This record gives sequence, structure tokens and C-alpha cells, in this order.
Amino acid sequence: MQIDSLRQRLRALGALPVHEQRVLRDWIQARPWDRGRRRPKDFLPQSLRDALPLVEEELQGIARLLSSHPVDGDPDSARLLVGLQDGQTVESVLLPRGGLCVSSQVGCAVGCQFCMTGRDGLLRQLTSGEIIAQVALARRQRAVKKVVFMGMGEPAHNLNNVMEAIELLGTEGNLGHKNLVFSTVGDPRVFERLPQGPVKPALALSLHTTKADLREKLLPRAPRLTPRELVELGEDYARATAYPVQYQWTLLDGINDGEDEIEGIVALFKGKYGVLNIIPYNSVPDLAFRRPETERCREMIRILHRRGVLAKLRDSAAQEVDGGCGQLRARALAEGKAAIPIVPA
Repeated sequence: MQIDSLRQRLRALGALPVHEQRVLRDWIQARPWDRGRRRPKDFLPQSLRDALPLVEEELQGIARLLSSHPVDGDPDSARLLVGLQDGQTVESVLLPRGGLCVSSQVGCAVGCQFCMTGRDGLLRQLTSGEIIAQVALARRQRAVKKVVFMGMGEPAHNLNNVMEAIELLGTEGNLGHKNLVFSTVGDPRVFERLPQGPVKPALALSLHTTKADLREKLLPRAPRLTPRELVELGEDYARATAYPVQYQWTLLDGINDGEDEIEGIVALFKGKYGVLNIIPYNSVPDLAFRRPETERCREMIRILHRRGVLAKLRDSAAQEVDGGCGQLRARALAEGKAAIPIVPA
């Protein structure tokens, strides 16, 4: 379901814009419609009140929880396998401190060599309603204060639906604009579109290396922008919005964790308005990439700090449940619990 289709249906039921706003807000914030200062019986037209139970049932059916996989030692974190109405599945992640990572596509066309999600290619786009439904579903589990578009898929390849979802989350979702994070491998359309919307999200750029030739191998179908060009575009957006860019760096043992990369990072990032998030790889049995030793990860952070680069070591959680992006879905497919991949459009 698209958000626009939902709005049209509510209008057909007699909703004025203010009623529309109330229904959408209650859905996104996972609030019962019969609670609050302005209760439906005192506020909504009768035709809409009569239809609310069915509308609520349909909205809750857009995305349903198939399984939850808590992270050992972190009660606030869990990977969620989410079922969609056509039988396809995506993953959402409950993150510490009220964060939520959502998916924007079933599969992905970028084909990052270290990522399970892209192995089957792009299966289909998520609608704006399916993206919002992941937030509503998570809020039925616990509070959500931040939403990052870093799950399955490349948000730039589903730009209209993702931006529609971001706008609604930033207006009716009780989320600050800087707490909505658009993640991309660097599609040029992102840098044109993001500044134009009424809600300007924070930006995360998946970089992974300072070497253009290595990046082309790791991200074979990403736009052919060099790391330096991406950082320059990110810097422009960061200065325009006053939100520092989050540069994502999946750390791969023996590939992008060497002294040469450290020198490249210092040359590229020193003085920039951003933070480098270094994320140790979640190992996948079928892939050749490996997770570096913990001490190597920490030493890299220490060196970068000494060299004047703001870098943070992020926890790539859920190792014990094969929780790397796409792994829960792959496991469910293998066990016959998720839809067979459809032919890409």
C-alpha cells in the first residue's frame, strides 16, 4: 500500500486533512485510536469511525512479525524477520538507544560482494506503506526514537517511496529530522533530491575504502564516483543541513584494514564535517570475507583518533544468530519459511 492510496481511502471515508493526520499519526506511533485527548468519538466523522477497525486490521497486516532474534547481552537489540502481504520477507533491526533499521527493497541491485542481501539481486521495491509499517511494527515492540534506512536494499533505487516515508515520519512520526538517516552507496540523485524535501534527513554514505579501484570490486554496481568525489558531495550536504555525514566502513580482514587505508582515511577525512563508522564484518559462511580480530579494530580507531579523524567502532550485532543483513531472510528461505524469490522487474 502506498501512503497516497491510504490518504485517498481515508478521504473517501469522509476524512478531512486533520482527520487524515490523526489516523496516520496514530498508526505510525502505534497508538490506540480510542485513546488520547481527542478521542475518535469526539473528533472523527461517523463514517470514518465505523471503518476504523477494518482500516486498523489492514494496516497492521501490511507487515507482520515472523520471528525475533534478540542479541545476547543486549536486551534492547534484536533482528526482526518481517513478512509482507505477498509472502516476501525483509529484515528490520531494533538498535540500542531506541534506534530502528528498516529495509527499503526486497533484495538489492548493487551487488556488494560482502553482503548477503544482494546475492539474489533486486526482487521488488517496498511501497511507502511497507516502509512505514516496519516502524509501526517495531513500535509495538518498544519505543523508536531514530530510524535509519540501512536495511535490505539501496534507498536511492526506491527514491520516491523512501522520501515519501521519510516525509511522513518527519511530520507525523514524532521523529526529529536528524534522527532519520538516509543511507546510500552514493547515487548522484540523492544529492539532488534530499535538499529539496520538507524533511531533510541525515545522510550516511557507504564508503568501505578510500581506493577507487577496490571500491569498484567491492561494490560492482554502485555509481562510478570515487571516494573523494563522494566525500566532497557529502561535505556539501552536511554543511547545508548542519548534520554531520555518517561514513560507513564495513571492516574486512586483510582487505580494507591496512596501514595504507589508514593513511587514505586521514587524507580524505581530516577536517571534514562527518564521522567514520567502522563496522566489523558479520561473517557469512558462503563468502570468503572475514571479520578482523577485535583488537585490530580497536587499534585502528586509536590510530585514527591520534591522527585527528573522528571515528567510532560500531557493533555489528547478532553474530550468534547469523544476523548480518539478509542472513535471516536467507535462512528462512532455506527452511521454507519465506517466499521463493520472484523474477526481478
